[in-house]
Amino acid sequence: MILELADIRIQPGQQAAFDEAIQRGLSTVIARARGFQGFKVNKGVESPERYILQIFWDTLEDHTVAFRQSPLFAEWRAIVGPFFAAPPVVEHFELLAKSN
Repeated sequence: MILELADIRIQPGQQAAFDEAIQRGLSTVIARARGFQGFKVNKGVESPERYILQIFWDTLEDHTVAFRQSPLFAEWRAIVGPFFAAPPVVEHFELLAKSN
């Protein structure tokens, strides 16, 4: 399994609208993507315009190729993109260890 970690910064004062938009985008768009396994979203306490989005994929290619090159990506960006203060920083990780 691959973890996609996106560090998202939104425009000030848009938190309530973005909270709704990201949850809607995840449940109606991302959830339909090939290889999608689940997600977590955390919002900043000290930095309320900062969000950390974690999406779990079967493979790296499920995100970087199958999703990014599909119409679903455009749908996703149409929902969340207008809130971005800057392009999200996105990286991918493999699990090394975890607690029970």
